[in-house]
Amino acid sequence: MHLKFTNGPRTLSILLAGEWSIKTLPLIESEVQAVSFESVKMIEIDARQIVISDISAAWLIHDLEMRARAAGLTTSYAGNKPVAVQLVSQTLVAPVDNLALDESPESFQPITALGHQITERIAYWISGLAFIGELSMHLVRSIMRPRHWKPISIARHLYETGITAVPIVALIAFLISVITAYMGAQQLRKFGADIFVVDLVTVGVLREMGVLLTAIIVAGRSGSAFAAEIGAMRLNEEVDALEATGVNAIQSLVLPRCIGLVIAMPLLTIIADIVGLVGGAVLCHTLLDMPLTQYVQRVNESIAPSTFWVGLIKAPVFALLIAAAGTYRGMQVRSSSRELGRLTTVAVVQSIFLVILADAIFAVIFMELDL
Repeated sequence: MHLKFTNGPRTLSILLAGEWSIKTLPLIESEVQAVSFESVKMIEIDARQIVISDISAAWLIHDLEMRARAAGLTTSYAGNKPVAVQLVSQTLVAPVDNLALDESPESFQPITALGHQITERIAYWISGLAFIGELSMHLVRSIMRPRHWKPISIARHLYETGITAVPIVALIAFLISVITAYMGAQQLRKFGADIFVVDLVTVGVLREMGVLLTAIIVAGRSGSAFAAEIGAMRLNEEVDALEATGVNAIQSLVLPRCIGLVIAMPLLTIIADIVGLVGGAVLCHTLLDMPLTQYVQRVNESIAPSTFWVGLIKAPVFALLIAAAGTYRGMQVRSSSRELGRLTTVAVVQSIFLVILADAIFAVIFMELDL
């Protein structure tokens, strides 16, 4: 006998004994099915003397508990509930309850849903601040200890984010400057102020458009690449393998990308500025018949000593924002390739948003400083 019964006042105590395995399953199942719950309100299961050899035995105990609950009885265990039975209960019961909760319109609680959303947002902010703090710590530590730098990795990311991005950055800067000069010429020509087209192109490109357009291109190009690369490493458990061998993922994966992009962004911005001015010169010469010497002379007259540096100083800040957003979202990838695609998209959108927000803050600061 694998089941022994002790009847009390409205309580049925069931002592489980012996070895419960797939071999004895038919006999035990017949004993379990023969248990009667008449005239009792509670059952107490004592599984301290049982030997569970496989999951089939845990299934039978779970079935006995579910039958008692279905009959309206209260169930309890003498001692701890066997771990195998807990596993079966968590696997079979919890998903069904959650599914019923999700699919039942009557069970939807707006306040509960709002609380979950707020809790998730707070957790995201805390996680993001922790990531920024750890990244800042490693960045300061690497500046103080240059031997911790990874020059080969930095050079590779500098090549991928900088040199390979030169054609697209130059093309976009040329086209935008041409469009800006053309629109300005169409309006200023009405007032006989064609010469101020040079001022519009020069100041616009050097202060705002050169660095901003470069940052947006880099965010869509390199920010997404950072998120996808690190996210794929997360899915393949390469990051976990690095951490298991004592290698810090932030220092080996995130920091070289940040440093490489911080070096590449100012260089790309300078190239965008030069190409933008060339684009303005082409349109002024073609549309306004302005000699090149006159264009160059007007460029020198229209820019202040701080015009170029006001635009260039933004580049490293934009680079840090783009690299941090891309790597952070890549480190968040956990479960599936669908999550990888979603977080890559989020990385690009957040990078562009942060860049525009930072540019607006810079504009206010420079206005207050009269630069």
